[in-house]
Amino acid sequence: MIPSKRQLLKNLAKVFDLIALVTSFVFAGIVAYSSLNGLTLVRIMAVRVTLGNCVLFTLLLITWHVTFTQCGLYVSKRFTKRLAEALEVFKATSLASAFLFLSARIFHIGMVDHAFILLWWFCCTFLMVSARFTARAYLVSLRRRGKNSRYLLIVGTNQRAVDFADQLTNRPDLGYKLVGFVDDDWQGIQSFEATGCTRCCSFPDLIDFLRKNVVDEMAIFLPLRSHYERTAQLVSICEQHGIAVRLKSPAFNLRRTVAQKQDLDQDSDVLALATCTEAWPSVAKRVLDVLFSAVLLVALSPLFAIVALLMKCSSRGPLFFSQARVGLNKRQFKMYKFRTMVANAEQMQDQLLSMNEMSGPAFKIRHDPRITPCGRILRKTSIDELPQLLNVLLGDMSLVGPRAMSLRDYQLFDQDWQRRRFSVKPGITCLWQIKGRNSVPFEKWMELDMEYIDKWSLWLDFKILAQTLPAVVRGTGAV
Repeated sequence: MIPSKRQLLKNLAKVFDLIALVTSFVFAGIVAYSSLNGLTLVRIMAVRVTLGNCVLFTLLLITWHVTFTQCGLYVSKRFTKRLAEALEVFKATSLASAFLFLSARIFHIGMVDHAFILLWWFCCTFLMVSARFTARAYLVSLRRRGKNSRYLLIVGTNQRAVDFADQLTNRPDLGYKLVGFVDDDWQGIQSFEATGCTRCCSFPDLIDFLRKNVVDEMAIFLPLRSHYERTAQLVSICEQHGIAVRLKSPAFNLRRTVAQKQDLDQDSDVLALATCTEAWPSVAKRVLDVLFSAVLLVALSPLFAIVALLMKCSSRGPLFFSQARVGLNKRQFKMYKFRTMVANAEQMQDQLLSMNEMSGPAFKIRHDPRITPCGRILRKTSIDELPQLLNVLLGDMSLVGPRAMSLRDYQLFDQDWQRRRFSVKPGITCLWQIKGRNSVPFEKWMELDMEYIDKWSLWLDFKILAQTLPAVVRGTGAV
């Protein structure tokens, strides 16, 4: 699955842990070895850095990484208290220290004695805890300013649901924004309304509400025994929309989810995440997005200048076309492209609906009369898409991901399973781009997006990027 910005921020912990491990190991090694032999740092490095030691240290890093992952250091700590998080680090570094000491005995590494282990454990624990507390303070600061927020919808209007909403309201550092409550009329609804809370919709209106509003997570507080069937339906709906589910029981068939335990005060909930990602690939994806988009924007600036000159000479209107598009979990953002049509193209669209050659909600005409002569060349070569690199740099898009849909097209979606494509960031290119573009029927296009989401890996991204340029050169399906 594909990473989000929130997952990226949390997964950066692995980078800091790697730095802490290496720094602690080098520091402990210098102190322990120099105290035994009276050697300088240069001589220590010359004596100890061998191919065998490098291989052994690499194996240790891999083992430590697995240990830290199994200890739960790389799941969301949004609800975890500072002391509990520090104890998790203490447990992980203690296990890693024990493994290091055992490895030293097996491979006869004399430098790794009790003093070395104690010093390494202390430094590593101190650095990892300090990094987490610093990151926590930074994230809390972001959330208090409205950044890094998750939009949460609560299903149920009983006292447990109200108490949970109060906890979120009293903890702005958690970064949750309450969308509202969902429930039908029942005997306790007057007690609920007396609290000052209001319902945003009833169960029959829920699907339509999800289609029109940003919802990252749904917390279900229905009595499981009497509402099992309805809860199962809600979980299925959330899977279709790519929405994370918070509920009390994991007794549901969550085909594309991973259950994680997260603490809120003394309570414990099961968070069934509709999008799952491993830490290093998620970090790498965003890092590559930033690096490639920044480098390409600079490298292609002369081309941008040439395109701007040709556009000014060939037609009237702005250089860039910006349009509201639907992004991650239906968040709206402005997407940028080079203008390829006449200035009033959007106003003319209703008059051309009968000429639409695409199935489904998408609108495409092979010989669109609104396209300018220069714009036709830009579309054929896909140069008009290059300003989207700015959207990638800003974090609204990724280099690879489902194509960003316009508001008009999104509103015409008639099947909810297709809306799961909005559970990830849109991209400049994807499987649709390399397998025919506009010659691919809309239904097949959606299936390709689902295939990309379910099978995502960095290797798949690289394959798509490598095949995009040949696809553009062939011009298959371009209009």
